[in-house]
Amino acid sequence: MSVPTELGYTAEHEWVSVEDGVATVGVTAFAAESLGDIVYVEAPQAGTEVTSGQPCGEIESTKSVSDLYSPVTGEVVEVNEVLESAPETINSDPYGLGWLFRVRVSGEPSGLLSAQEYTKLTEGED
Repeated sequence: MSVPTELGYTAEHEWVSVEDGVATVGVTAFAAESLGDIVYVEAPQAGTEVTSGQPCGEIESTKSVSDLYSPVTGEVVEVNEVLESAPETINSDPYGLGWLFRVRVSGEPSGLLSAQEYTKLTEGED
């Protein structure tokens, strides 16, 4: 399973990419595979304040319901509307079309794992 090197990761299996003060957040391929077929996503709504490391939504699969954690602090500015009608997009393209939400960050994200650190973390969870 490839882990894109340009992204930051959390131990809760979210990825983040920050460009011009806006962070795009999603769940990793490892998480998508572990969850199984994703059937519903409850992401934070635009205008909501999220806090790094805190739960901000849920992902429901045929196996379980899991909390979503924000890897950054700031205001949600966009939610991926594709996921309302096609949540399985996360399974097929977790690092592309399956992104969850975007946040205008207040400060630089801290405590993120590198791709190498995240890969090491997930190797112990197989």
